[in-house]
Amino acid sequence: MPIYKTPGVYVEEISRLPPSVAEVSTAIPAFLGYTEKGPAMARISSLLEYMATFGGAKPTAFVASTKTDPASGLPTVDLVDPGAANGPSPDRLLYYAVSHYFANGGGPCYIFSLGDYASALAKADFLKALNLLALEDEPTLIVLTDAVLLAAGDYFEIAQAALSQCARLKDRFTILDVPKGDVAAFRNQIGIDYLSYGAAYHPYLRTSLNFAIDESKIQVKITDAQVPPTIKEVAFPANDPNGMVVSFQGLEAATPKVQLVGGDNAQAIDITISNGKPTLVITNIAGGKTAKQVVDRWATVKAGLATAGFDIRQQGNGSAALQPTPAGDGADLVKVGGGAPPTPALGDIKLNDTARYNQIKDALSRQRVTLPPSAAIAGIYARVDRDRGVWKAPANVGVMAMIGVDKKMTDADQESLNVDPTAGKSINAIRDFTGKGTIVWGARTLAGNDNEWRYVPVRRLFITIEENTRKASGFAVFEPNDATTWLKVRGMIESYLYSLWERGALAGSTPEAAYYVNVGLGKTMTPQDVLEGRLIVEIGIAAVRPAEFIVLRFMHKLQQA
Repeated sequence: MPIYKTPGVYVEEISRLPPSVAEVSTAIPAFLGYTEKGPAMARISSLLEYMATFGGAKPTAFVASTKTDPASGLPTVDLVDPGAANGPSPDRLLYYAVSHYFANGGGPCYIFSLGDYASALAKADFLKALNLLALEDEPTLIVLTDAVLLAAGDYFEIAQAALSQCARLKDRFTILDVPKGDVAAFRNQIGIDYLSYGAAYHPYLRTSLNFAIDESKIQVKITDAQVPPTIKEVAFPANDPNGMVVSFQGLEAATPKVQLVGGDNAQAIDITISNGKPTLVITNIAGGKTAKQVVDRWATVKAGLATAGFDIRQQGNGSAALQPTPAGDGADLVKVGGGAPPTPALGDIKLNDTARYNQIKDALSRQRVTLPPSAAIAGIYARVDRDRGVWKAPANVGVMAMIGVDKKMTDADQESLNVDPTAGKSINAIRDFTGKGTIVWGARTLAGNDNEWRYVPVRRLFITIEENTRKASGFAVFEPNDATTWLKVRGMIESYLYSLWERGALAGSTPEAAYYVNVGLGKTMTPQDVLEGRLIVEIGIAAVRPAEFIVLRFMHKLQQA
Protein backbone atom coordinates (compact mmCIF):
# COMPACT_ATOMS: atom_id res chain seq x y z
CA MET A 1 0.00 0.00 0.00
CA PRO A 2 1.47 3.38 -0.96
CA ILE A 3 2.27 5.91 1.77
CA TYR A 4 0.58 9.28 1.30
CA LYS A 5 2.22 12.44 2.67
CA THR A 6 0.49 15.25 0.80
CA PRO A 7 -3.20 15.99 1.50
CA GLY A 8 -5.44 15.28 -1.48
CA VAL A 9 -7.60 12.71 -3.22
CA TYR A 10 -5.95 9.56 -4.52
CA VAL A 11 -7.32 6.80 -6.74
CA GLU A 12 -6.37 3.18 -6.24
CA GLU A 13 -7.32 0.39 -8.65
CA ILE A 14 -7.47 -2.90 -6.83
CA SER A 15 -7.37 -6.11 -8.86
CA ARG A 16 -9.88 -8.66 -7.59
CA LEU A 17 -10.00 -10.95 -10.64
CA PRO A 18 -7.44 -13.68 -11.23
CA PRO A 19 -5.42 -13.61 -14.46
CA SER A 20 -6.68 -15.73 -17.33
CA VAL A 21 -5.11 -18.63 -19.20
CA ALA A 22 -4.34 -17.91 -22.85
CA GLU A 23 -4.43 -21.19 -24.77
CA VAL A 24 -1.48 -22.13 -26.95
CA SER A 25 -1.80 -23.75 -30.36
CA THR A 26 -2.04 -27.53 -30.05
CA ALA A 27 -0.97 -28.77 -33.51
CA ILE A 28 2.09 -26.94 -34.86
CA PRO A 29 4.30 -29.62 -36.41
CA ALA A 30 7.99 -29.36 -37.17
CA PHE A 31 9.08 -31.26 -40.31
CA LEU A 32 12.67 -32.44 -40.73
CA GLY A 33 14.10 -33.22 -44.16
CA TYR A 34 15.91 -32.04 -47.29
CA THR A 35 14.75 -29.31 -49.67
CA GLU A 36 15.71 -27.81 -53.01
CA LYS A 37 17.08 -24.73 -51.24
CA GLY A 38 18.69 -25.24 -47.86
CA PRO A 39 19.75 -25.63 -45.16
CA ALA A 40 17.36 -23.22 -43.44
CA MET A 41 14.55 -23.03 -40.89
CA ALA A 42 11.28 -21.15 -41.34
CA ARG A 43 7.70 -21.01 -40.13
CA ILE A 44 5.24 -21.30 -43.02
CA SER A 45 1.45 -21.29 -43.39
CA SER A 46 0.93 -22.61 -46.92
CA LEU A 47 2.54 -24.68 -49.67
CA LEU A 48 3.17 -21.49 -51.63
CA GLU A 49 5.25 -20.15 -48.74
CA TYR A 50 7.14 -23.43 -48.65
CA MET A 51 7.95 -23.22 -52.37
CA ALA A 52 9.00 -19.59 -52.11
CA THR A 53 11.38 -20.38 -49.26
CA PHE A 54 12.56 -23.92 -49.93
CA GLY A 55 11.76 -24.63 -53.61
CA GLY A 56 9.96 -27.60 -55.15
CA ALA A 57 10.24 -31.37 -55.19
CA LYS A 58 13.26 -33.27 -56.39
CA PRO A 59 12.45 -34.70 -59.87
CA THR A 60 12.26 -38.49 -60.06
CA ALA A 61 14.44 -39.98 -62.82
CA PHE A 62 12.14 -42.47 -64.51
CA VAL A 63 13.14 -44.68 -67.42
CA ALA A 64 10.35 -45.01 -70.00
CA SER A 65 10.67 -48.32 -71.86
CA THR A 66 8.55 -47.98 -74.99
CA LYS A 67 7.76 -49.91 -78.16
CA THR A 68 5.14 -49.74 -80.89
CA ASP A 69 2.20 -52.12 -80.62
CA PRO A 70 1.97 -53.91 -84.03
CA ALA A 71 -1.82 -54.25 -83.76
CA SER A 72 -2.69 -50.62 -83.03
CA GLY A 73 0.40 -48.91 -84.33
CA LEU A 74 0.55 -46.90 -81.08
CA PRO A 75 3.48 -46.83 -78.68
CA THR A 76 3.15 -48.63 -75.36
CA VAL A 77 4.99 -47.41 -72.26
CA ASP A 78 6.37 -49.19 -69.20
CA LEU A 79 7.78 -46.83 -66.55
CA VAL A 80 10.61 -47.90 -64.29
CA ASP A 81 12.03 -45.94 -61.37
CA PRO A 82 15.63 -47.14 -61.10
CA GLY A 83 15.85 -45.93 -57.51
CA ALA A 84 12.92 -47.98 -56.19
CA ALA A 85 12.76 -51.72 -55.63
CA ASN A 86 8.98 -51.84 -55.22
CA GLY A 87 7.70 -49.23 -57.64
CA PRO A 88 8.26 -45.51 -58.01
CA SER A 89 9.36 -43.68 -54.89
CA PRO A 90 11.00 -40.25 -54.54
CA ASP A 91 14.36 -40.23 -52.78
CA ARG A 92 13.51 -36.98 -50.94
CA LEU A 93 10.08 -36.81 -49.30
CA LEU A 94 9.73 -33.46 -47.57
CA TYR A 95 8.01 -31.49 -50.34
CA TYR A 96 5.45 -34.25 -50.90
CA ALA A 97 4.95 -34.71 -47.14
CA VAL A 98 4.23 -31.02 -46.60
CA SER A 99 1.83 -31.08 -49.58
CA HIS A 100 -0.04 -34.00 -48.02
CA TYR A 101 -0.06 -32.25 -44.64
CA PHE A 102 -1.81 -29.20 -46.05
CA ALA A 103 -4.18 -31.39 -48.10
CA ASN A 104 -5.32 -33.02 -44.84
CA GLY A 105 -6.16 -29.78 -43.08
CA GLY A 106 -2.79 -28.70 -41.72
CA GLY A 107 -2.07 -25.11 -40.76
CA PRO A 108 1.11 -23.26 -39.72
CA CYS A 109 4.18 -25.44 -39.36
CA TYR A 110 7.96 -25.27 -39.04
CA ILE A 111 10.32 -26.57 -41.72
CA PHE A 112 13.83 -27.60 -40.71
CA SER A 113 15.77 -28.03 -43.97
CA LEU A 114 18.84 -30.16 -43.32
CA GLY A 115 20.41 -29.37 -46.70
CA ASP A 116 19.70 -29.24 -50.42
CA TYR A 117 19.06 -32.20 -52.73
CA ALA A 118 22.77 -32.59 -53.41
CA SER A 119 23.34 -33.33 -49.70
CA ALA A 120 23.68 -36.95 -48.66
CA LEU A 121 21.23 -38.32 -46.09
CA ALA A 122 22.93 -38.26 -42.71
CA LYS A 123 21.80 -39.17 -39.20
CA ALA A 124 23.91 -36.33 -37.78
CA ASP A 125 21.83 -33.77 -39.71
CA PHE A 126 18.63 -34.94 -38.02
CA LEU A 127 20.15 -35.00 -34.54
CA LYS A 128 21.49 -31.49 -35.05
CA ALA A 129 18.08 -30.28 -36.22
CA LEU A 130 16.42 -31.82 -33.15
CA ASN A 131 18.78 -29.84 -30.94
CA LEU A 132 17.76 -26.65 -32.77
CA LEU A 133 14.10 -27.62 -32.53
CA ALA A 134 14.42 -27.85 -28.75
CA LEU A 135 15.10 -24.10 -28.72
CA GLU A 136 11.75 -23.33 -30.40
CA ASP A 137 8.78 -22.99 -28.06
CA GLU A 138 5.84 -23.06 -30.48
CA PRO A 139 6.10 -26.50 -32.18
CA THR A 140 3.95 -29.18 -30.55
CA LEU A 141 4.43 -32.09 -32.97
CA ILE A 142 7.60 -33.66 -34.38
CA VAL A 143 7.49 -35.29 -37.84
CA LEU A 144 10.77 -36.88 -38.95
CA THR A 145 9.79 -37.24 -42.66
CA ASP A 146 13.02 -37.98 -44.61
CA ALA A 147 14.46 -40.01 -41.71
CA VAL A 148 12.59 -43.10 -42.96
CA LEU A 149 15.01 -43.12 -45.92
CA LEU A 150 17.95 -43.78 -43.60
CA ALA A 151 19.15 -47.18 -42.49
CA ALA A 152 16.74 -48.66 -39.96
CA GLY A 153 19.12 -48.33 -37.02
CA ASP A 154 19.67 -44.64 -37.73
CA TYR A 155 15.93 -43.97 -37.95
CA PHE A 156 15.26 -45.50 -34.54
CA GLU A 157 18.09 -43.56 -32.92
CA ILE A 158 16.56 -40.33 -34.24
CA ALA A 159 13.08 -41.41 -33.12
CA GLN A 160 14.36 -42.11 -29.62
CA ALA A 161 15.98 -38.66 -29.51
CA ALA A 162 12.66 -37.08 -30.54
CA LEU A 163 10.73 -38.99 -27.84
CA SER A 164 13.34 -37.99 -25.26
CA GLN A 165 12.96 -34.33 -26.22
CA CYS A 166 9.18 -34.54 -25.87
CA ALA A 167 9.48 -36.05 -22.39
CA ARG A 168 12.05 -33.46 -21.32
CA LEU A 169 10.19 -30.40 -22.58
CA LYS A 170 6.67 -31.81 -21.96
CA ASP A 171 5.15 -29.56 -24.62
CA ARG A 172 5.29 -31.71 -27.77
CA PHE A 173 4.43 -35.11 -29.21
CA THR A 174 6.12 -37.29 -31.88
CA ILE A 175 4.35 -38.92 -34.83
CA LEU A 176 6.33 -41.91 -36.10
CA ASP A 177 6.23 -44.15 -39.17
CA VAL A 178 6.97 -47.86 -39.46
CA PRO A 179 9.87 -47.96 -41.97
CA LYS A 180 9.25 -50.41 -44.83
CA GLY A 181 6.20 -51.71 -42.95
CA ASP A 182 8.38 -53.92 -40.72
CA VAL A 183 6.33 -53.95 -37.50
CA ALA A 184 8.53 -56.49 -35.72
CA ALA A 185 11.70 -54.46 -36.35
CA PHE A 186 9.93 -51.28 -35.22
CA ARG A 187 8.89 -52.81 -31.88
CA ASN A 188 12.31 -54.36 -31.31
CA GLN A 189 14.30 -51.19 -31.98
CA ILE A 190 12.15 -48.25 -30.82
CA GLY A 191 13.15 -48.85 -27.18
CA ILE A 192 11.06 -48.71 -24.00
CA ASP A 193 11.53 -45.11 -22.82
CA TYR A 194 9.10 -42.18 -23.13
CA LEU A 195 6.64 -44.20 -25.22
CA SER A 196 3.63 -42.18 -24.06
CA TYR A 197 5.02 -39.15 -25.94
CA GLY A 198 4.71 -40.74 -29.37
CA ALA A 199 2.37 -42.65 -31.65
CA ALA A 200 3.13 -44.77 -34.71
CA TYR A 201 0.98 -45.28 -37.81
CA HIS A 202 0.97 -48.05 -40.43
CA PRO A 203 0.95 -48.69 -43.42
CA TYR A 204 2.24 -46.25 -46.05
CA LEU A 205 -0.28 -44.27 -48.11
CA ARG A 206 -0.78 -44.25 -51.87
CA THR A 207 -1.56 -40.58 -52.33
CA SER A 208 -3.05 -38.68 -55.26
CA LEU A 209 0.09 -36.52 -55.54
CA ASN A 210 1.95 -36.55 -58.86
CA PHE A 211 5.68 -37.00 -59.18
CA ALA A 212 7.83 -34.01 -60.03
CA ILE A 213 9.68 -34.72 -63.27
CA ASP A 214 12.36 -33.09 -65.40
CA GLU A 215 12.00 -34.04 -69.08
CA SER A 216 15.74 -33.78 -69.60
CA LYS A 217 16.24 -36.52 -66.98
CA ILE A 218 13.55 -38.93 -68.19
CA GLN A 219 15.30 -41.58 -70.28
CA VAL A 220 13.34 -43.07 -73.17
CA LYS A 221 14.37 -46.63 -74.00
CA ILE A 222 12.96 -47.37 -77.46
CA THR A 223 12.64 -51.06 -78.29
CA ASP A 224 10.46 -50.97 -81.41
CA ALA A 225 12.47 -53.57 -83.38
CA GLN A 226 13.11 -57.17 -82.46
CA VAL A 227 16.77 -56.51 -83.08
CA PRO A 228 18.77 -53.49 -81.91
CA PRO A 229 18.54 -50.48 -84.26
CA THR A 230 21.30 -50.13 -86.82
CA ILE A 231 23.64 -47.21 -87.36
CA LYS A 232 24.21 -46.09 -90.97
CA GLU A 233 26.59 -43.41 -92.23
CA VAL A 234 27.86 -41.63 -95.35
CA ALA A 235 30.79 -39.19 -95.62
CA PHE A 236 30.99 -35.96 -97.69
CA PRO A 237 33.31 -35.62 -99.50
CA ALA A 238 34.15 -39.32 -99.48
CA ASN A 239 37.50 -40.16 -97.89
CA ASP A 240 38.21 -36.52 -96.95
CA PRO A 241 39.59 -36.19 -93.39
CA ASN A 242 38.20 -32.64 -93.13
CA GLY A 243 34.67 -33.31 -94.35
CA MET A 244 31.50 -34.31 -92.54
CA VAL A 245 29.59 -37.51 -91.73
CA VAL A 246 25.82 -37.88 -91.91
CA SER A 247 24.58 -40.68 -89.62
CA PHE A 248 21.25 -42.39 -89.10
CA GLN A 249 20.11 -44.53 -86.17
CA GLY A 250 16.94 -46.53 -86.68
CA LEU A 251 15.38 -49.74 -87.88
CA GLU A 252 17.24 -52.31 -89.97
CA ALA A 253 14.69 -52.02 -92.78
CA ALA A 254 15.03 -48.23 -93.13
CA THR A 255 16.71 -46.92 -96.32
CA PRO A 256 17.91 -43.42 -95.39
CA LYS A 257 19.36 -41.11 -98.06
CA VAL A 258 21.07 -37.72 -98.19
CA GLN A 259 20.73 -35.11 -100.94
CA LEU A 260 23.16 -32.20 -101.32
CA VAL A 261 21.60 -29.52 -103.53
CA GLY A 262 23.54 -26.59 -104.99
CA GLY A 263 20.84 -23.93 -104.85
CA ASP A 264 21.61 -20.25 -104.33
CA ASN A 265 25.12 -19.31 -103.26
CA ALA A 266 23.84 -16.15 -101.55
CA GLN A 267 21.24 -17.90 -99.41
CA ALA A 268 21.81 -19.56 -96.04
CA ILE A 269 22.13 -23.32 -95.95
CA ASP A 270 18.69 -24.93 -95.64
CA ILE A 271 18.13 -28.38 -94.08
CA THR A 272 14.89 -30.37 -94.33
CA ILE A 273 13.89 -33.95 -93.58
CA SER A 274 11.33 -36.18 -95.26
CA ASN A 275 9.89 -38.83 -92.91
CA GLY A 276 8.22 -41.06 -95.53
CA LYS A 277 11.43 -42.57 -96.84
CA PRO A 278 13.93 -40.98 -94.43
CA THR A 279 15.76 -38.40 -96.54
CA LEU A 280 17.95 -35.53 -95.36
CA VAL A 281 18.04 -32.64 -97.87
CA ILE A 282 20.71 -29.92 -97.59
CA THR A 283 20.32 -27.06 -100.07
CA ASN A 284 22.18 -23.86 -100.98
CA ILE A 285 25.66 -25.39 -100.81
CA ALA A 286 26.71 -23.77 -104.08
CA GLY A 287 29.89 -21.76 -104.13
CA GLY A 288 32.03 -24.24 -102.27
CA LYS A 289 30.39 -24.00 -98.87
CA THR A 290 32.29 -26.11 -96.36
CA ALA A 291 31.40 -29.08 -94.20
CA LYS A 292 31.88 -26.92 -91.07
CA GLN A 293 29.25 -24.48 -92.29
CA VAL A 294 26.74 -27.32 -92.68
CA VAL A 295 27.55 -28.72 -89.23
CA ASP A 296 27.15 -25.27 -87.65
CA ARG A 297 23.83 -24.80 -89.44
CA TRP A 298 22.66 -28.24 -88.23
CA ALA A 299 23.48 -27.36 -84.65
CA THR A 300 21.26 -24.29 -85.02
CA VAL A 301 18.20 -25.87 -86.67
CA LYS A 302 18.02 -29.47 -85.42
CA ALA A 303 16.16 -28.54 -82.21
CA GLY A 304 13.23 -27.45 -84.37
CA LEU A 305 13.29 -30.42 -86.72
CA ALA A 306 11.80 -33.88 -86.55
CA THR A 307 15.26 -35.40 -87.02
CA ALA A 308 13.93 -38.94 -87.74
CA GLY A 309 17.21 -40.40 -86.39
CA PHE A 310 19.59 -38.28 -88.54
CA ASP A 311 22.65 -36.51 -87.15
CA ILE A 312 25.61 -34.64 -88.71
CA ARG A 313 29.11 -34.43 -87.30
CA GLN A 314 32.31 -32.80 -88.44
CA GLN A 315 35.55 -34.56 -89.34
CA GLY A 316 38.85 -32.82 -88.78
CA ASN A 317 38.57 -29.06 -89.17
CA GLY A 318 35.64 -29.31 -91.58
CA SER A 319 37.37 -27.23 -94.26
CA ALA A 320 36.45 -29.49 -97.18
CA ALA A 321 34.18 -27.92 -99.81
CA LEU A 322 30.95 -29.75 -100.59
CA GLN A 323 29.59 -30.73 -103.99
CA PRO A 324 25.96 -31.52 -104.92
CA THR A 325 25.03 -35.19 -105.06
CA PRO A 326 24.04 -36.63 -108.46
CA ALA A 327 20.45 -36.26 -109.53
CA GLY A 328 18.03 -38.85 -108.18
CA ASP A 329 17.20 -39.96 -104.69
CA GLY A 330 20.58 -38.95 -103.29
CA ALA A 331 23.36 -40.84 -101.54
CA ASP A 332 22.58 -43.98 -99.57
CA LEU A 333 23.75 -44.34 -95.98
CA VAL A 334 25.73 -47.53 -95.41
CA LYS A 335 25.35 -49.70 -92.32
CA VAL A 336 28.33 -49.43 -89.98
CA GLY A 337 26.98 -51.44 -87.04
CA GLY A 338 24.18 -52.22 -84.64
CA GLY A 339 23.88 -50.88 -81.17
CA ALA A 340 21.88 -50.76 -77.96
CA PRO A 341 18.34 -49.42 -78.14
CA PRO A 342 18.41 -45.63 -78.35
CA THR A 343 17.89 -43.83 -75.01
CA PRO A 344 17.20 -40.18 -75.71
CA ALA A 345 15.79 -37.87 -73.05
CA LEU A 346 12.05 -37.25 -73.10
CA GLY A 347 12.53 -33.64 -74.20
CA ASP A 348 14.58 -34.80 -77.20
CA ILE A 349 11.66 -36.65 -78.81
CA LYS A 350 9.05 -33.94 -78.22
CA LEU A 351 9.19 -32.66 -81.80
CA ASN A 352 10.21 -35.69 -83.85
CA ASP A 353 8.13 -38.39 -82.11
CA THR A 354 5.06 -36.60 -80.78
CA ALA A 355 2.90 -39.72 -80.37
CA ARG A 356 5.49 -41.46 -78.21
CA TYR A 357 6.14 -38.26 -76.24
CA ASN A 358 2.44 -37.83 -75.45
CA GLN A 359 2.07 -41.47 -74.42
CA ILE A 360 4.99 -41.18 -72.02
CA LYS A 361 3.68 -37.91 -70.57
CA ASP A 362 0.30 -39.56 -70.04
CA ALA A 363 1.93 -42.52 -68.30
CA LEU A 364 3.93 -40.18 -66.07
CA SER A 365 0.80 -38.23 -65.12
CA ARG A 366 -0.78 -41.47 -63.90
CA GLN A 367 2.02 -42.21 -61.45
CA ARG A 368 1.26 -41.39 -57.82
CA VAL A 369 3.56 -40.86 -54.85
CA THR A 370 3.52 -43.35 -51.97
CA LEU A 371 4.33 -41.68 -48.64
CA PRO A 372 4.81 -42.64 -45.01
CA PRO A 373 1.66 -41.54 -43.14
CA SER A 374 3.14 -39.23 -40.49
CA ALA A 375 2.65 -35.98 -42.45
CA ALA A 376 -1.00 -36.72 -43.27
CA ILE A 377 -1.60 -37.68 -39.62
CA ALA A 378 -0.12 -34.34 -38.51
CA GLY A 379 -2.63 -32.62 -40.79
CA ILE A 380 -5.44 -34.71 -39.29
CA TYR A 381 -4.33 -33.76 -35.76
CA ALA A 382 -4.54 -30.09 -36.78
CA ARG A 383 -7.95 -30.58 -38.44
CA VAL A 384 -9.49 -32.47 -35.50
CA ASP A 385 -8.05 -30.00 -32.96
CA ARG A 386 -9.54 -27.11 -34.93
CA ASP A 387 -12.95 -28.70 -35.51
CA ARG A 388 -13.48 -30.62 -32.26
CA GLY A 389 -10.64 -30.04 -29.81
CA VAL A 390 -7.42 -31.67 -28.72
CA TRP A 391 -9.41 -34.05 -26.46
CA LYS A 392 -11.11 -35.68 -29.47
CA ALA A 393 -9.29 -38.79 -30.69
CA PRO A 394 -7.79 -38.20 -34.16
CA ALA A 395 -9.36 -41.44 -35.37
CA ASN A 396 -12.40 -42.53 -37.38
CA VAL A 397 -11.37 -39.63 -39.60
CA GLY A 398 -10.87 -39.79 -43.35
CA VAL A 399 -7.46 -39.30 -44.96
CA MET A 400 -7.62 -36.84 -47.87
CA ALA A 401 -5.71 -36.72 -51.19
CA MET A 402 -5.65 -40.50 -51.17
CA ILE A 403 -5.99 -43.44 -53.54
CA GLY A 404 -5.61 -46.11 -50.87
CA VAL A 405 -3.28 -47.71 -48.39
CA ASP A 406 -0.14 -49.52 -49.46
CA LYS A 407 -1.26 -52.66 -47.60
CA LYS A 408 -4.85 -53.56 -46.85
CA MET A 409 -5.61 -55.27 -43.56
CA THR A 410 -8.47 -57.06 -41.85
CA ASP A 411 -9.70 -56.94 -38.26
CA ALA A 412 -7.53 -59.96 -37.51
CA ASP A 413 -4.48 -58.22 -38.98
CA GLN A 414 -5.08 -55.17 -36.79
CA GLU A 415 -5.47 -57.09 -33.53
CA SER A 416 -1.75 -57.60 -33.05
CA LEU A 417 -1.05 -53.98 -34.04
CA ASN A 418 -3.52 -52.40 -31.64
CA VAL A 419 -2.83 -54.61 -28.61
CA ASP A 420 0.69 -55.83 -27.98
CA PRO A 421 0.64 -58.11 -24.90
CA THR A 422 4.42 -58.54 -24.93
CA ALA A 423 5.71 -54.96 -24.75
CA GLY A 424 2.56 -52.85 -25.08
CA LYS A 425 3.79 -50.98 -28.16
CA SER A 426 0.57 -50.22 -30.00
CA ILE A 427 0.67 -49.21 -33.67
CA ASN A 428 -2.31 -47.39 -35.14
CA ALA A 429 -3.76 -48.81 -38.34
CA ILE A 430 -4.91 -46.84 -41.37
CA ARG A 431 -7.47 -48.89 -43.25
CA ASP A 432 -9.58 -48.88 -46.40
CA PHE A 433 -13.29 -49.45 -45.78
CA THR A 434 -15.78 -50.09 -48.56
CA GLY A 435 -17.96 -47.06 -49.11
CA LYS A 436 -15.99 -44.96 -46.61
CA GLY A 437 -12.51 -44.64 -48.07
CA THR A 438 -9.26 -44.51 -46.14
CA ILE A 439 -9.82 -44.09 -42.39
CA VAL A 440 -7.47 -43.67 -39.42
CA TRP A 441 -8.52 -46.61 -37.26
CA GLY A 442 -6.48 -46.29 -34.09
CA ALA A 443 -5.75 -43.71 -31.38
CA ARG A 444 -3.18 -45.27 -29.06
CA THR A 445 0.22 -44.02 -28.03
CA LEU A 446 3.20 -46.35 -28.13
CA ALA A 447 2.44 -47.02 -24.44
CA GLY A 448 -0.62 -49.01 -25.45
CA ASN A 449 -0.89 -51.02 -22.20
CA ASP A 450 -0.55 -48.01 -19.89
CA ASN A 451 -3.90 -47.22 -18.25
CA GLU A 452 -2.96 -43.56 -17.78
CA TRP A 453 -1.35 -42.75 -21.12
CA ARG A 454 -2.85 -45.34 -23.47
CA TYR A 455 -4.67 -42.87 -25.70
CA VAL A 456 -3.28 -40.11 -27.91
CA PRO A 457 -5.97 -37.50 -26.97
CA VAL A 458 -5.38 -38.06 -23.23
CA ARG A 459 -1.62 -37.48 -23.51
CA ARG A 460 -2.07 -34.48 -25.81
CA LEU A 461 -4.79 -32.98 -23.56
CA PHE A 462 -2.46 -33.18 -20.56
CA ILE A 463 0.38 -31.68 -22.59
CA THR A 464 -1.91 -28.80 -23.56
CA ILE A 465 -3.24 -28.19 -20.04
CA GLU A 466 0.25 -28.41 -18.53
CA GLU A 467 1.68 -25.98 -21.09
CA ASN A 468 -1.20 -23.50 -20.74
CA THR A 469 -1.18 -23.44 -16.94
CA ARG A 470 2.62 -23.33 -16.77
CA LYS A 471 2.80 -20.25 -18.97
CA ALA A 472 -0.17 -18.56 -17.30
CA SER A 473 1.29 -19.13 -13.82
CA GLY A 474 4.41 -17.19 -14.69
CA PHE A 475 2.90 -14.03 -13.14
CA ALA A 476 3.21 -15.59 -9.65
CA VAL A 477 6.99 -16.02 -9.78
CA PHE A 478 8.52 -13.84 -7.02
CA GLU A 479 5.05 -12.76 -5.82
CA PRO A 480 4.48 -13.07 -2.04
CA ASN A 481 3.99 -16.76 -1.23
CA ASP A 482 0.81 -16.18 0.76
CA ALA A 483 -2.90 -16.90 0.63
CA THR A 484 -3.63 -13.99 -1.74
CA THR A 485 -1.30 -15.35 -4.42
CA TRP A 486 -2.55 -18.89 -3.82
CA LEU A 487 -6.12 -17.76 -4.32
CA LYS A 488 -5.26 -15.99 -7.60
CA VAL A 489 -3.46 -19.05 -8.97
CA ARG A 490 -6.25 -21.38 -7.91
CA GLY A 491 -8.97 -19.13 -9.33
CA MET A 492 -7.14 -18.81 -12.65
CA ILE A 493 -6.67 -22.56 -13.08
CA GLU A 494 -10.21 -23.42 -11.95
CA SER A 495 -11.67 -20.92 -14.41
CA TYR A 496 -9.63 -22.48 -17.23
CA LEU A 497 -10.59 -26.04 -16.30
CA TYR A 498 -14.25 -25.04 -16.04
CA SER A 499 -14.12 -23.74 -19.61
CA LEU A 500 -12.64 -27.07 -20.74
CA TRP A 501 -15.37 -28.98 -18.90
CA GLU A 502 -18.04 -26.88 -20.58
CA ARG A 503 -16.56 -27.76 -23.97
CA GLY A 504 -16.56 -31.48 -23.23
CA ALA A 505 -12.86 -32.01 -22.62
CA LEU A 506 -13.31 -33.34 -19.08
CA ALA A 507 -15.50 -36.19 -17.86
CA GLY A 508 -18.04 -35.65 -15.09
CA SER A 509 -21.60 -34.42 -14.65
CA THR A 510 -20.43 -31.55 -12.44
CA PRO A 511 -17.26 -29.47 -12.29
CA GLU A 512 -16.42 -31.07 -8.94
CA ALA A 513 -16.49 -34.50 -10.59
CA ALA A 514 -14.36 -33.33 -13.52
CA TYR A 515 -11.44 -31.64 -11.79
CA TYR A 516 -10.03 -30.22 -8.59
CA VAL A 517 -7.34 -27.64 -7.76
CA ASN A 518 -5.65 -27.68 -4.35
CA VAL A 519 -3.11 -25.17 -3.07
CA GLY A 520 -2.22 -23.91 0.36
CA LEU A 521 -0.37 -24.50 3.60
CA GLY A 522 -1.28 -27.86 5.05
CA LYS A 523 -2.80 -28.99 1.74
CA THR A 524 0.00 -29.02 -0.81
CA MET A 525 2.78 -27.22 1.05
CA THR A 526 4.58 -27.50 4.34
CA PRO A 527 6.14 -24.55 6.21
CA GLN A 528 9.50 -25.76 4.89
CA ASP A 529 8.19 -25.48 1.29
CA VAL A 530 7.22 -21.84 1.97
CA LEU A 531 10.61 -21.12 3.49
CA GLU A 532 12.31 -22.56 0.42
CA GLY A 533 10.15 -20.53 -1.99
CA ARG A 534 7.99 -23.34 -3.36
CA LEU A 535 4.37 -22.70 -4.33
CA ILE A 536 2.87 -26.14 -5.05
CA VAL A 537 -0.43 -26.57 -6.84
CA GLU A 538 -2.09 -29.95 -7.15
CA ILE A 539 -4.44 -30.38 -10.12
CA GLY A 540 -6.61 -33.43 -10.73
CA ILE A 541 -8.24 -33.93 -14.14
CA ALA A 542 -10.76 -36.51 -15.31
CA ALA A 543 -9.91 -36.59 -19.00
CA VAL A 544 -12.46 -37.98 -21.43
CA ARG A 545 -11.29 -41.16 -23.10
CA PRO A 546 -12.30 -42.48 -26.52
CA ALA A 547 -14.86 -45.24 -26.77
CA GLU A 548 -12.54 -47.64 -28.53
CA PHE A 549 -14.74 -50.74 -28.32
CA ILE A 550 -18.50 -50.44 -28.80
CA VAL A 551 -20.23 -53.55 -27.44
CA LEU A 552 -23.89 -54.15 -28.33
CA ARG A 553 -25.47 -56.98 -26.34
CA PHE A 554 -28.51 -58.67 -27.79
CA MET A 555 -30.73 -61.32 -26.16
CA HIS A 556 -34.13 -62.87 -26.61
CA LYS A 557 -37.02 -61.36 -24.70
CA LEU A 558 -39.90 -63.65 -23.87
CA GLN A 559 -43.37 -62.65 -24.93
CA GLN A 560 -45.22 -60.93 -22.10
CA ALA A 561 -48.80 -61.11 -23.36
